[in-house]
Amino acid sequence: MGLKKGFIKLCFILLIPLGLFISNLSILYPETVEKLYSNGLYRAIAAPLNFISGLLPFSLGELLLVGFIILVIVQLIRFIIQSFRAPSQVKKHLLNFIPNLVVFISLVYFCFVILWGLNYQRLPFSQIAGLKVEPATVSELAAVCENLLEQAKELRKSVSEDDKGAMFLPAGKRDALKRAYKGYENAARFYPELGGKYSRPKGVILSEIMSYLGLEGIYSIYTGEANVNISMPDATFPFSTCHEMAHQRGFAREDEANYIAYVACKHHPDVDFQYSGVLYALIYAGNELYRNDPDRYAELRSKYSEGMKRDLAAINSYWKKYETPVQDFSSSVNDTYLKANRQEDGVKSYGRMVDLLIAEYRASKS
Repeated sequence: MGLKKGFIKLCFILLIPLGLFISNLSILYPETVEKLYSNGLYRAIAAPLNFISGLLPFSLGELLLVGFIILVIVQLIRFIIQSFRAPSQVKKHLLNFIPNLVVFISLVYFCFVILWGLNYQRLPFSQIAGLKVEPATVSELAAVCENLLEQAKELRKSVSEDDKGAMFLPAGKRDALKRAYKGYENAARFYPELGGKYSRPKGVILSEIMSYLGLEGIYSIYTGEANVNISMPDATFPFSTCHEMAHQRGFAREDEANYIAYVACKHHPDVDFQYSGVLYALIYAGNELYRNDPDRYAELRSKYSEGMKRDLAAINSYWKKYETPVQDFSSSVNDTYLKANRQEDGVKSYGRMVDLLIAEYRASKS
């Protein structure tokens, strides 16, 4: 029995090199990944996951994560107690624990690769959307910013405001979660890869903790759920919801998920989603303009409407409350995760959505 258990554990441990082999091999064949995995196997896997999680009004991923943390704490306390009661057995417990831990890590990693991770190797969204991404001049970047600003100013006139004059969602964030699918439904007419049936995005109960970690949302790979921080400002919420829904649809790269969120918001029938998407596109493009030409950015910023300024002030004020070493650590972990999945710019890769915005702007002018 001991040999049989040892052989089974070895098989599970070998899932790590197998997962690494599959992941590295897939880099060489993005077209194959796109056709067979992202538009084939992944969708077949996502369908039952989304059906099961969609039956629940709460986030199954959040529940499983909390349960796992509690289990780890209980097992740790149990190990400490056993160590005090029988110090001679500590070595034996460790020899049992370490292989089990490696087996667990192997399963988690291999499932990550098969359930979702290969989407990092799919074709770039620019190629899927037929957008020609090329180096851009600062003048082109400034033109994109001006175009987004005019859209944002016009849309801002139609959104609701709270008692402080910042944008708010009159029917609440739960209602926004229910309406989010409409943007993707419309966007799929232009980009079929954004279509499909997925479970509704879900608000996270422990959203306050997410804020301390600097997270606006998180995609639960193992349950197929788009989870969103419901504590953040309303102007942020529609865009962040659509961002997690982009991951749900198999678009793993952060910069592409940002652009796709903008596309989904832009095609949404409701003005609150449209404004949130355009505002965030302007924020990303504006940040790039500031890095390259601070004077032009200052000129652009002076043209923001008063309502837009109040929205940005509300967003900045909210996140300033959560600037802690914990958030810095979380950003560092996220940066490492992105680099491990070959997004070499790490957190800085979030700014690359601007290339897609510029490509879209060029296409609209041609």
